Amino acid sequence: MLNTQTAFTLINPQNGNLAFKLFLFDDDSCFDHIRRHNYYTLIWVTEGNGKLKTEFSEHEFGANTMFTFSLYQPFMFSADDGMRGMALNFHPDFFCIYKHHKEVACNGILFNNIYEPPIINVDGNSAVTFTMLMEQLKTEMQNPALAQYELLVSYLKIFLINAARLKADQHPECPRVNEKEPFILQNLKDAIEEHFKQKHSASEYADMLNISAKALGKLTKSYFNKTLTDLIAERIVIEAKRELYLTNKPVKEIAFELGYDDEYYFSRFFKTNASISPQLYRDTIGFGKAEEAV
Repeated sequence: MLNTQTAFTLINPQNGNLAFKLFLFDDDSCFDHIRRHNYYTLIWVTEGNGKLKTEFSEHEFGANTMFTFSLYQPFMFSADDGMRGMALNFHPDFFCIYKHHKEVACNGILFNNIYEPPIINVDGNSAVTFTMLMEQLKTEMQNPALAQYELLVSYLKIFLINAARLKADQHPECPRVNEKEPFILQNLKDAIEEHFKQKHSASEYADMLNISAKALGKLTKSYFNKTLTDLIAERIVIEAKRELYLTNKPVKEIAFELGYDDEYYFSRFFKTNASISPQLYRDTIGFGKAEEAV
């Protein structure tokens, strides 16, 4: 960390959006309010301690802790005793974890697993490896040359593989990627993630993937032990819970943003799938601080 530059960023020239970023931080000012990004985030706290607030829970952390956050996953930190470290951001357009799932196997371990804490304890040997990879990434970011993208992706892959292995060792309950899982199911996951606010029926996703609803339903039941309708409903409810938990938006507004014109129909749908009404969920679990924190 001898270089005085603390942030290294690549922008997608086609749309001007962030593609890849590596930056160092020496306090919690970047993360002391609700963050919710359209890219993946890895944060490695090398010094300090405090609390992480994400989804529906809080976690205390100390030095040498790594955190991984999926697209649009809300999180914020409050440091009790300083907070130093480094962070990586990468957009799916820069590196698609679904496309590279066989090589990296981080989906469901590092990302897109809302049921496990997004936390990895970094031991001494792993810290040496992660530091070396960060330095390689920094060097490559400062010297754009032939095949820069390929090298950056290679270093990122190695970083993610090491992080996924470490978390899998610490959390053996994390699901492993099923190598035999049909690729169409990876496409289905992508489609649900992209369209769940507009498309709510199984037939819409079947049409999108050029497969019959019956055949797709058999696949989801076989590999996930859930119906396609269950998968869609689960994603909508997760988003609804986040909005109820993290904001003060009226239930009617949340329903509309999730594609429901009828607030009462949405409330019945939520209660059926979450076993609690939206308002009662907010009153008993949510804290509605996002609008104040931003």
